[in-house]
Amino acid sequence: MNPAKVIREKVEKLTDLPNVGKTVAADFTRIGITHPNQLRGEDPYDLYVRFCKAFGEKQDPCMLDVLMSITDFMNGGEARVWWAYTTERKKRYGEKIIVC
Repeated sequence: MNPAKVIREKVEKLTDLPNVGKTVAADFTRIGITHPNQLRGEDPYDLYVRFCKAFGEKQDPCMLDVLMSITDFMNGGEARVWWAYTTERKKRYGEKIIVC
């Protein structure tokens, strides 16, 4: 969902989360996540690794940005566009992302 349209009190399904559409919601089910509450306290990098393993290949680093935005939101942060996390991702994890 577009972060500007997210209403925290109305987040009931994965597509209610910022930056999550039908495709990403379906991808979450591949790693066993079916409800937004399951993302509370999750580490975005660990989720990224789970995605890589589930798909059998390295995922686009932007997916880590999306995961950072979602976990931040679920832990009380504001709903922000995924690319707002790119600089933080590069600072935190460097230019290289794990190879699965």
